[in-house]
Amino acid sequence: MIADDDEKWLAAATAAVKQNAFYMQRAIDSNNLKDALKFSAQMLGELRTSKLSPHKYYELYIRASDELRSLEMFFRDETARGCSIAELYELVQHAGNILPRLYLLCTIGSVYIKSKDVAAKDILKDLVEMCRAVQHPLRGLFLRSYLAQVTRDKLPSIGSELEGDTETHMDALEFVLQNFTEMNKLWVRMQHQGPTREKEKREKERNELRDLVGKNLHILGQLEGVDLVVYRDTVLPRILEQVVNCKDELAQCYLMDCIIQVFPDDFHLQTLDVLLGACPQLQPSVDIKTVLSGLMERLSNYAASSVEALPNFLQVDAFSKLNHAIGKVVEAQVDLPASSSVTLYLFLLKFTLHVHSDRLDYVDQVLGSCVSQLSATGKLCDDKASKQIVAFLSAPLEKFNDVVTILKLTNYPRVMEYLDHDTNKAMAIIIIQSILKNDTRIATADEVDALFELIKGLIKDFDGLTDNDEIDEEDFQEEQNSVARLVHFLYNDDPEEMPKIIFRIRKHILTGGPKRLPLTIPPLVFSALKLIRRMRGGDENPFGDDTSTPQKILQLLTETVEVLADASASELALRLYLQCAQAANDCELETVAYEFFTKAYLLYEEEISDSKAQVTALRLIIGTLQRMRVFNVENRDILTHKATGYSAKLLKKPDQCRAVYECAHLYWAEEGENLKDGERVVLCLKRAQKIADAVQKMANASRGASSTGSVSLYVELLNKYLYFLEKGNPQVTGETIQSLAELIRSETKKAESGAGTFITSTLRYMEFQRQQEDGGMSEKYQKIKMEWFE
Repeated sequence: MIADDDEKWLAAATAAVKQNAFYMQRAIDSNNLKDALKFSAQMLGELRTSKLSPHKYYELYIRASDELRSLEMFFRDETARGCSIAELYELVQHAGNILPRLYLLCTIGSVYIKSKDVAAKDILKDLVEMCRAVQHPLRGLFLRSYLAQVTRDKLPSIGSELEGDTETHMDALEFVLQNFTEMNKLWVRMQHQGPTREKEKREKERNELRDLVGKNLHILGQLEGVDLVVYRDTVLPRILEQVVNCKDELAQCYLMDCIIQVFPDDFHLQTLDVLLGACPQLQPSVDIKTVLSGLMERLSNYAASSVEALPNFLQVDAFSKLNHAIGKVVEAQVDLPASSSVTLYLFLLKFTLHVHSDRLDYVDQVLGSCVSQLSATGKLCDDKASKQIVAFLSAPLEKFNDVVTILKLTNYPRVMEYLDHDTNKAMAIIIIQSILKNDTRIATADEVDALFELIKGLIKDFDGLTDNDEIDEEDFQEEQNSVARLVHFLYNDDPEEMPKIIFRIRKHILTGGPKRLPLTIPPLVFSALKLIRRMRGGDENPFGDDTSTPQKILQLLTETVEVLADASASELALRLYLQCAQAANDCELETVAYEFFTKAYLLYEEEISDSKAQVTALRLIIGTLQRMRVFNVENRDILTHKATGYSAKLLKKPDQCRAVYECAHLYWAEEGENLKDGERVVLCLKRAQKIADAVQKMANASRGASSTGSVSLYVELLNKYLYFLEKGNPQVTGETIQSLAELIRSETKKAESGAGTFITSTLRYMEFQRQQEDGGMSEKYQKIKMEWFE
């Protein structure tokens, strides 16, 4: 209803303006001054209404002010035809109502100033004083806006056609400041016009009119006569006086922002203490973070765009002033939200990184100030504040692209302590990603300690949280994989420092729970093994102390993998034991290697019960043992006998067969004659064939079952015989191979076999080797009769 009434009143007032404007224009066309003034006053009388909302009143004002341009041109033409401008100035003051009279006075006043018949300062002073007659907030605000509009290009500033002496320039400045002061008072008073229940609506309407007041500051910013001295001594104090004294939240926030945006950067820098001194005096409800962040952002951009300006920042000690001002604001505004205070320090940090990127002590000081503020709040539960903290901590990372530099900031981890568990982990991921992206090397044990202090949210559980808590498995895996990749960036070529790094990494990683250890221990083990092999290639004793020898590090790995075995990761622990055994073999540490194999065997016997896992583990054991050269005959026989025994005890016969013929490799090594025992090789192969025979009998006994599986075992055995034949095992004869081949042939005739391709490929290979003319290999295959090959 109210909106409909507003539209009706606006339509009626607009129609009246149009009608009177029509008659005014007709009087102008006929050079009838009296009627022109009469109808223009009636037209302007429509602006006396109190029925319209500010938005609708603005539409009416625009239409009326547009019509006044024709009247202004008419006044100018009248003076050109010899009419006295002074008489016109007096004549318009006879209008019956004060509001139309003042609009007409402003219009003729602008022409009067342009004529130069009188000092501009006198007319300006007269106009700004007489406008005080209208004290209605809305009507007075638009009247003074019109005054600023028509006099804007007629102020006697430096460079204008009305330029005068210095005192005249100050008069123009005084005029703008006075008009700004009165407009601000009217704007602030608007909040009290009407019932309390409509206060929110009025504040919204006031916000729409703010540019009318701010226009004066834009004019001040463009006046050529306003240099640094004038701004510092006159303009800024007068404006700040109004800002502070009005005690209005909307006005203070907007006008402070206007000051920052309108006047030059250098002015702000040279008057920083004055501008900042006003901030604690603002109303507690003012969004001070927007004001200060805007100031710091502008100064940061100024520093980034002008290298010559950097000495000025140092000269005025901008950092200390900003830091002190933010502290005062935070102290004065007790109810300031944590997110707002963090935002203030975020922009101060960005300012510091732009202007004083070489001063880590300044950066650390900002972090410390933020810690002091957060100490009163405890851990942040506000998502907005947490996001601001993440942005706050990310700023130095993005600037330096070097985590090593971040580790020098003592207050950095103190800020992270105020993050909740999830946000702390997110920040830790950001730090790790920075290291991986920028290929940053963490090269000392102390740096490792500092880094793990930052990412401890990923390494261990926070207070009150356990691994049993519900977590997203995919996210958890990704987090721990990031930690695993990180371990490989903790590296130093110095053989004395690298063992210290390994020990520190172990200390931190072992604080993780059983869910983390299987993901984080392996990279630690492989990093240590890499160090051990590098030690082996160095001097005989390059380390100077016993704690950094390969044997000591392997002992450390023994204890480390034991922890993993206790964390229900037996299969992984077995793999790592075997890797460590290979490293001990490379370093010719027989006792240590034997110990690792012993632990691997114990795990196999006691912890690994799944048949598939047993098969995989046994293949790893056999493969690793086959490459070991450090063992004496006795130790090797013991380990080999154990592995062979495990093979015969596998649950499934085919798995037994394959494991047993794989054990044949344990008796035949290329590197030395003492590791070649042809009889035992053949013994393993024959034992495997017996198991394959048993599988074949079971297949034949099963009605309707195919013998594919057992035939495949025979073919695999045939390939093993061929391998050892080529390697020169004298115990492998052509008759033995011929016998096995005939067995394969007979079995394939009994039942359709899916191993046909495998058999055909093997036979073709044998025929190919027989036809070779190089002598050695061909002679070995000539011993095998191939008449049965079709």
